[in-house]
Parts: sequence; C-alpha cells; structure tokens
Amino acid sequence: MAMAMASKPAIRSFLRSTKFPCPYASVTARHFAHTPFRAESRPNAQPTNHERTTHFGFETVAEAEKEARVAGVFSNVATSYDTMNDFMSLGIHRLWKDYFVRSINPGSSSSSPPSSGWKMLDIAGGTGDIAFRLLDHCTNINNSPSSTITISDINPDMLAEGRKRSLSTSYAHSPRLSFLLANAEDLHTVPSNSIDLYTVAFGIRNFTNKDAALREAYRVLKPGGLFACLEFSGVTNPLLDAVYKRWSFGAIPLIGQLVAGDRASYQYLVESIEEFPKQEEFRNMIQTAGFVVPGKGWEDLTAGIAAIHKGIKPVEKS
Repeated sequence: MAMAMASKPAIRSFLRSTKFPCPYASVTARHFAHTPFRAESRPNAQPTNHERTTHFGFETVAEAEKEARVAGVFSNVATSYDTMNDFMSLGIHRLWKDYFVRSINPGSSSSSPPSSGWKMLDIAGGTGDIAFRLLDHCTNINNSPSSTITISDINPDMLAEGRKRSLSTSYAHSPRLSFLLANAEDLHTVPSNSIDLYTVAFGIRNFTNKDAALREAYRVLKPGGLFACLEFSGVTNPLLDAVYKRWSFGAIPLIGQLVAGDRASYQYLVESIEEFPKQEEFRNMIQTAGFVVPGKGWEDLTAGIAAIHKGIKPVEKS
C-alpha cells in the first residue's frame, strides 16, 4: 500500500513545518523536470503545426500524446485512488459522492418501468466508487433489484482495481454489474438510445476531447435519459479559493511524493482542475451537445470546490 512509504504522523509533521509557496509559483514545468514521467515524453513534447493540441495540466501537448500521459497518471494512482481523492477534496469526496447519488435517485419508477429497472453506465468509473453506490440506492431505496450498471474506463489498471473491490460487495459475479474497457469519446460498443443514466465522477476533466465525450453521452442515452457529472469546479468564495489553491499547488504534489513516491501525477491532477471549464462554460458545453439542463444547469458543492452538472436528452415529439 502506498501509505507505507510515509506514516501519517510524518506527513502531519511535514505539513506543519513546511511553508508552502504561492500557488502559482509551483505551477511551472520544473515540477516534472526530475521525474521519469516527464522525461519519457520529452522527444515528442512539442506538437507540430499540423497536430491538434490540448492541455495536459498546464502544458500544451498533441492530442495523441495526452491520452497516453493521462493513462500513465491513473495507472500510477489506481491503488491509492481514495487517498488521492482525500487530498484533492480535503477529505469530503465521499460525502459529495453520496449526495450525488441521492440527487439522481437511481432506480426510481419515474424513468423506466419498475420491472425492467435502470440500465446505467458509469464512465471513468474504474474503481466502482459511484457504481456500487448507484446499485445500493437502486436496491435498498427504490427496490429495483433488476437495475444494472456497466463500469467503463479507458485504463485497465483502474478497471482491475474496480473488479477487485467488487469482490467485497454483493454484486461480485452478478449479472447486474459488468466492466467495459473503452474510450468515453468513442463508445461504439454501446448501442444508441440504450442507457437510462450516464454518470461520470471526477473523470471528464481528463478527457482529451470533452465535446466528443458529451456527444457520445447524448447518443447512448435513451430519450429522457439523464447525464450526471460530478467534477471539481470553480470555487465561488474568493478567500476559500485562495486557501484551496494554496493547498492544491503547495501541498498536494509534495504529499504525493511522500505517500506514493509520485509527485508528477499529483501535480498534473491539481493542474487539470484549474484547466477544467468553470461551471457556466461547462453547462454551455452540455447544452451544445443537445441536452436540456434543469435550472441553471449545475449545483455547487462546498462553495464550488466541486459541482454537479446534469442534462436530460429530450424526448422527441411525435
């Protein structure tokens, strides 16, 4: 386990004794300068004029390069995923996830006939954190034992972690739970108009082409189906925003170095939050994909450290 590399008392002592720099002072490329992760990709780091580019944290890279580098990040953090989310969310991601699932109310009879249950797809859901909660809610709250879920992830290491964790649930080897290795931007094995609920939690900011992923979400959902996304977002309180950025950029990469021996992955993850579209912009992207958004289109959690976005695929008028 990654935590064996540094005890919790040692980390607390380190945090008390370290003066973290200004949040943006630690944002430069020097954070990757002494890591294999950066060195491996240097030969092709500068995209040519003919290549489509995107962000990898604060770096601009070719789209083809980003997918491989993100895969490296999540292969590195797969076994310490909960620890990573504890750092990124100040320890409250579990409460956010619980609320996210309750706000969806999966398995309710208002969407699908009670006998058929919901057909759900959890994207970038490798470890099963959201999927197991969704199935529990269907079963225990809405008495929908026929509801099913597919956990999809582009990273085989994350899916392997999910399979391992499923063994400690009642869904292990159950037909209600399946796993799919797939890219969210091309879900060609998932039929159009086949899904009641599409969820993605703390994953979409890592996608190379978010617009393509949103279009695929729209395609696979049934008319009336729900897109629901939980993601780190833009903090709405200026004081909290300053504190959170200082924590994110000053502490998290250093703790990643201590607990997992991996500063580069954690540095990318905090930079990816800063690069992700803020609430209104992401709401507009969801609408552009064809969804109808309820209300203003999002709900802030903990003053916007995270936000829930939802979209409904319209039912065609006959």
